[in-house]
Amino acid sequence: MSSDDTTTSGEPTEASDFLREQIRADLSAGTYQGRVKTRFPPEPNGFLHIGHAMSICLNFGLADEFDGTCNLRFDDTNPETENEEFVRAIIEDVEWLGFTSDDEVYYASNYFGQMYQWAEDLINKGLAYVDDSDSETISEMRGGFTTPGQDSPFRDRSIEENLDLFRRMRAGEFADGERVLRAKIDMNHENMQMRDPVMYRIRNLPHHRTGDDWPIYPNYDWAHGQEDAIEGVTHSICTLEFDNNRELYDWYHNNIDLPFEKPNQWEFARLNLTHTVTSKRKLAQLVEDGIAAGWDDAIMPTISGVRRRGFPAKAIRDFCAHIGVAKSNSVREIELLESFVRDELNTIAPRRSAVLRPLKVVIENYPEGQVEMREAVNHPGDESFGTREVPFSREIYIEQDDFEEDPPPKYYRLTVGREVRLRFGYFITCTGLVKDDDGNIVELRATYDPETSGGSAPDGRKVKSTIHWVSAAEAVDATVVLYDRLFTAEHPTADGADPMDSLNPNAKEVIEGAKLEPSLAELPQGDVVQFERTGYFAHDLDTPMLFHRTVGLRDEWARLQKRKG
Repeated sequence: MSSDDTTTSGEPTEASDFLREQIRADLSAGTYQGRVKTRFPPEPNGFLHIGHAMSICLNFGLADEFDGTCNLRFDDTNPETENEEFVRAIIEDVEWLGFTSDDEVYYASNYFGQMYQWAEDLINKGLAYVDDSDSETISEMRGGFTTPGQDSPFRDRSIEENLDLFRRMRAGEFADGERVLRAKIDMNHENMQMRDPVMYRIRNLPHHRTGDDWPIYPNYDWAHGQEDAIEGVTHSICTLEFDNNRELYDWYHNNIDLPFEKPNQWEFARLNLTHTVTSKRKLAQLVEDGIAAGWDDAIMPTISGVRRRGFPAKAIRDFCAHIGVAKSNSVREIELLESFVRDELNTIAPRRSAVLRPLKVVIENYPEGQVEMREAVNHPGDESFGTREVPFSREIYIEQDDFEEDPPPKYYRLTVGREVRLRFGYFITCTGLVKDDDGNIVELRATYDPETSGGSAPDGRKVKSTIHWVSAAEAVDATVVLYDRLFTAEHPTADGADPMDSLNPNAKEVIEGAKLEPSLAELPQGDVVQFERTGYFAHDLDTPMLFHRTVGLRDEWARLQKRKG
């Protein structure tokens, strides 16, 4: 339920879920002195995917709803996979969705000095130690859910030795992997996260913001909670996979001197969609293998990808509000998201004529050289969109699918001897066809009835089909891209499956030489229109006269629900 839901009487209702109830309880109790501060903390190791939209809308939305603030903060603690391109893309995606960080953009790397000092404080309290074991040995020593862990042979080093070694790690004296800093908690703890987790690793790599200043980098679980504490976050909202991490974050907070009250973590279910993967590793593979041209390719389930494809930001926000906040993971049908996209575009997208697979029609009784302008409505359901004029002439293009030489039963479109209506045009009757040497139909011949200029026949005769068209001489050429599901499997990662095994080889179809009405040559890049009878299409953000089909006209969600019912 979104914050602007209403009752049947028209009165606004107050959105409610466990997160909102918790925030209201905290405000009522005076917790955090009445402050509400959230954050959206992506790692800049890839573009944001559609699943991130839920977290963005939730964190920024809650801050707005409760007169609080929300930070956009980058958890940039891994120099191996992060770069400025990802940072810029994430900032752009968040702003495109309609949100901005309240004060500035924040970075974990801004806090490296403070986190390092806190690590020394833990060493001085006997709560952290330097371990010379390699990563494989450390993993083995942790044990399992049914087996106890084993203390590291370096666990009982003196505070003085630990401080000396840690400072030498900071000074860059050791090679990658030679030593780590671990918290000293409990190697027999039932929560595996509490079995002396690694806090710092040696990585002699330059950082995209700090350069070569740091040869050691904090692990995510050490850095994340401290970033919240430094920024004064009150409600640290995470997805469910961080449930077991909460105890560790609290342990860190309870053993260092915080500048604000300890932030509390709350977990919610992440957004998962059918026929989709949201693993950054798998998305990166799509790019590396050349399946996608980049992270912002319209075939990708990234926010940049769906933006290029024409998804409106409002449709994504409305979809997230409709789903609401849950405590258990589930998978939502991608058709539901597309229904929100379709509903929004139906309201805002003007209509235009486009013939994707053209078949020429010569209207033999129409005067040669004559071009008349026909009035066409821009939106049949909204007069405020107005009208436009489209050229009509002796030679036009129609869709190949709108003609059948040997029509099947209940086929009402054009065939030899049949009359149909041209939308915003005349009644025409097909009188013949022309084939090439291979037997392919390359041209139709027809006649028109000049008395049907108003869209109906004076004698009252009816036709059973109306088809769209564009004037051949004035048409503009375009490339059109059609999309199907990226993965054929409804749940590509079910039971540990590799989603690449269900990659759809027909997920993308490129059509060259589509014929569009001339007004589309002036359509701003990024704008979306409805191609009559075909679907909604977005003019590519970078390449002129390249159009991506956003969604089709058929409501697949309604059909899916009917089939399930």
